[in-house]
Amino acid sequence: NEQGLDINEQEINEQEIKKPENLKLNSLSALLMDGDNNRVLYELNGYKEMPMASTTKIMTCIIALEQGNLNDIISVSSYAASMPDVQLNIRKGEEYYLKDLLYSLMLESHNDVAVAIAEHIGGSVEGFATLMNDKARELGCNNTNFITPNGLDAEGHYTSARDLAVISSYAINNKDFIDITNTSSYQFKEVNNARSFTVTNKNKFLYMMDGAIGIKTGFTGKAGYCFVGAIKRPDRTLISVVLGCGWPPSKNLKWTDTKRLMTYGIENYIRKQIYLDKELGPLYVEDGQISLVNLSVDGDMNILLRDDERVRIDYIIPDKLDAPIERGQEVGCVKYYIDDKLYSEVPVLAENTSARIDYSFCFMRIFKLWSLQ
Repeated sequence: NEQGLDINEQEINEQEIKKPENLKLNSLSALLMDGDNNRVLYELNGYKEMPMASTTKIMTCIIALEQGNLNDIISVSSYAASMPDVQLNIRKGEEYYLKDLLYSLMLESHNDVAVAIAEHIGGSVEGFATLMNDKARELGCNNTNFITPNGLDAEGHYTSARDLAVISSYAINNKDFIDITNTSSYQFKEVNNARSFTVTNKNKFLYMMDGAIGIKTGFTGKAGYCFVGAIKRPDRTLISVVLGCGWPPSKNLKWTDTKRLMTYGIENYIRKQIYLDKELGPLYVEDGQISLVNLSVDGDMNILLRDDERVRIDYIIPDKLDAPIERGQEVGCVKYYIDDKLYSEVPVLAENTSARIDYSFCFMRIFKLWSLQ
């Protein structure tokens, strides 16, 4: 059977609670995400496929960290060295540690370095793009397709603000990723000590808001100005994405839009526990050696919520069960809806086992009754 419960019904005055006004943004596409559970808090064309310029390098970096070794030595190809600006100006035949090139990649967004990394990890740019797309699918990003590791304009190279936020939410859980993207400047040398370099972080957002931890800027003629931002505070992690946020000379609009998105998330959302401790069961087990089994459900559903958002909980639990039932078996579910949109589905589990009644069970019951007599 299905039972519904609206946990916002108690004493809500519709006149007092107002929905926040839509933000005035410059971006063609924008999105704000709860980084703790990937719930979309605000979006403007957030699911539209868009070019994303160098924000591509977020995926390039996380693939390199997961599939490479920071101490790997990368040999530069002529193709990598031929990439257009922005570039570190690496030369064919030079050798660099992967760790050093990742700082160059993320702090100054060097396109030649991105290709050198891609060729080392994936065997070729095409091989690396396959790794990027495989990771995107694994993360549930189905409006994304990578062609290049650096984000230079290419046919079929696109993402959505939502997908880019999911990728970023995943990436910031990697300590090495955060260490790199939050570094203000970094020095390194070519392995054979021929040349030395200093790279400095171009992400001004790190100094604009308390708790800012990233992440990556981008610009191409096709994509416009792009930026993925992240804030981590004791009670929340927020990810913002702005795509197509102006063209030259309007390079500062991406900071304006990012601050508006983050401020919206900070001012309008508070953390609430929406789990309700409701008696579930026990349930009768047809033909079970144990006639009743107890039920359990995960009791943590702590999320960011606006005052005007309504939560509904639906309990989908049968009237009875059929043996056999194993401990830990899923026997129903609890569905959480926010403004009638499914947020989460949590399994209801059996707490004990009930085997099916069989001949030996019946014989032992009869034998025990006879023994008692």
